[in-house]
Amino acid sequence: MAHGMEKACGMEDEKGLRFGPLTASCAHLCIDMQNIFAGKTEWHTPWMERVLPVVERIANHNPERTIFTRFIPATRPGEGRGTWRRYYERWADMTLEALPPGMIDLVPSLARLVPPARVLDKKHYSPWVRPELDAMLREDGIDTLVISGAETDVCVLAAVLGAVDRGYRIIIPTDALCSSSDRTHDALLTLYRERYGQQVETITTDELLEAWR
Repeated sequence: MAHGMEKACGMEDEKGLRFGPLTASCAHLCIDMQNIFAGKTEWHTPWMERVLPVVERIANHNPERTIFTRFIPATRPGEGRGTWRRYYERWADMTLEALPPGMIDLVPSLARLVPPARVLDKKHYSPWVRPELDAMLREDGIDTLVISGAETDVCVLAAVLGAVDRGYRIIIPTDALCSSSDRTHDALLTLYRERYGQQVETITTDELLEAWR
């Protein structure tokens, strides 16, 4: 397969961690669990309410090793470079000047974990556009990332692919992700299982917490 990626037959049936236990070099990267996606906005993510208790379990397990990202929209329509300008013309009601106060905040049950958990703000889908993230993780000796949050097929996807490029071992607790689309959510999990077998391990949160002690 191109680029060293491989199709692993039956990988969707695998359980547990294929590359050994989780150690002190593991951290939790929680993507965009914010009021703007939890509330009744144009960007509402319907599954978030159901997935939130699962994400809370992971974040509470190791809050000092959790980094929350927040997606920060443009201040007003017309801002942004290239297609981002068109994006915020389409989503004018989701710009900062149009949103009610507090909408970009983390949902309250996760916000209370800060500190010791940390927050990284970003203006794009990928948190890796901010070089501080990789520097922060390397400084802490992190080589493994548990990635949870919203949405499976947008910002979580960008976080996973950026982590792959930077050589992190990636653990995805599949019950700790949410999306607005069943079809593309399922497609992404299939992609990880069948094409990223050396970088990505998909497990349940119960398996994760049992292994991450």
